[in-house]
Amino acid sequence: MNKDSRTAKSITNSAVALTFYVLSLLLQFYSRKIFLQILGTEILGLNSTAMNLIQFLNLAELGISSAVGFTLYRPLAVDDRQTICEVVTLQGYLYRRIAWIIIAGSIVLGCFFPLIFAKMSLPLWYAYASFGVLLLSALLGYFVNYRQIVLTASQLDYKITLSYRSVILLKTAAQMTAVYYLPHPYVWWLILEGLFSIVGACTLHLMTLRTFPYLRRVNRSFSSLKSQYVDFTTKIKQLFVHKIGRFALTQSAPLIIYAYASLTLVTYYSNYIVIVNGVTLLISATFNSMSAGIGNLVAQGDVHKNLSFFFEIFNLRFLVISTICFSLIYIMPVFITIWIGQEYNLPQLTVVLIIASLYISLSRMTVDAFIDAHGIFNDIIAPIIESVINIGLSILFGHFWGLNGILTGVLISQIIIILGWKPFFLFREAFNGGLLQYHANYIKVILCAVASGIISWLLLNRIVQDTIETFMGVLYVGVLSSVMFGGLLFLLMYVFKLKIDVFIKRFI
Repeated sequence: MNKDSRTAKSITNSAVALTFYVLSLLLQFYSRKIFLQILGTEILGLNSTAMNLIQFLNLAELGISSAVGFTLYRPLAVDDRQTICEVVTLQGYLYRRIAWIIIAGSIVLGCFFPLIFAKMSLPLWYAYASFGVLLLSALLGYFVNYRQIVLTASQLDYKITLSYRSVILLKTAAQMTAVYYLPHPYVWWLILEGLFSIVGACTLHLMTLRTFPYLRRVNRSFSSLKSQYVDFTTKIKQLFVHKIGRFALTQSAPLIIYAYASLTLVTYYSNYIVIVNGVTLLISATFNSMSAGIGNLVAQGDVHKNLSFFFEIFNLRFLVISTICFSLIYIMPVFITIWIGQEYNLPQLTVVLIIASLYISLSRMTVDAFIDAHGIFNDIIAPIIESVINIGLSILFGHFWGLNGILTGVLISQIIIILGWKPFFLFREAFNGGLLQYHANYIKVILCAVASGIISWLLLNRIVQDTIETFMGVLYVGVLSSVMFGGLLFLLMYVFKLKIDVFIKRFI
């Protein structure tokens, strides 16, 4: 796969993803406001908690999708259809076994719902119904549309977006209409959630088969395929441990918040996470389409070329991520007030902790993309340490300082593992050293960001009023702060020759 085809696919994926990102984000903000007004904070908090429980059960997936994606890069590059079919068949065998494990785990977990949701004032069937519908959606991925990994590995993510995201947009619109106009709104929300999950899974399945009509189940036993792809099985075991660490990082906070407080506080926190997820989706829509291209580039084996490309992507992502996070400091609290009401605002320190955690989560994407592309997952001690630090400190600090303590525990684990260990591991395993070059680059971009932040902060405080009363005011401040900070940061990074212009020229 040549550079031009990788670039063209990346641009197509990004364009489609960004279009759906805008539509999804607008619809999500509007729908959440309606759901809050009609369904209430406790039901939304219940759904968030049920989703966290589903994610806990999804740990059984073991990271198979990441291992499959890595295994498929080379056979896709040489159009080895037999190997592709064998790998996907092996994935299907594993996924069906995992699905039954999840079903069994769900039955056991359901027995403890009276204890888990003892503080909930809603009828207990609400918890079972929410969990059941979300479980159905998760299981469809194991039984129906697991083959979509071939689309992702082929840099055809836009087809996933067009086939699946379209259905999700229709689902949200239908749920909004039903909740607003029909009696028993929560029952209709549940029915539509399940119905559209089935439609979305079938649509994506058909899209995959139309794109790769040669995909078929290989008439070979599970044991013979497993013995043939030994490296595949090894990487699954390694990725399982990493997935535990990722779960602890992303899904444990709402559960700990619920344990210390209530479903209502979970909803307050989740309102901010909606914004965080929107930003994460924006970055993913812009950059994640390059992941398969990175995999194909790594497969060529040119370490110097890979390292150069790493710094180009890293610096460009740093520019985008830092600009967005700086702007969020200004606009997030005001946006919450205008969007759903001032009573849903969290303290300023809490907002800063959320944004700091968002920055680290987004900044890890470049390192993770190259780790995945190289297939190096043998640092299994790192996610274990991260999980222990994250959950341990979150529980400890949460006891003394509540929500801020929980978020501080998450942040400390991110700093130690994501900012400290992961780059060291990547450069040691994939780039044969060169970590000093990484640190030198990182120090330069941080200094550029600090200088840009100080100058922008001083200028914006003279221009922007403390209170913004309309969405247009939020938009104005967001654009102004982004242009001011981003422009200064780009200028300083260009002066320091941080390769950001080299990456941009690739697409001109």
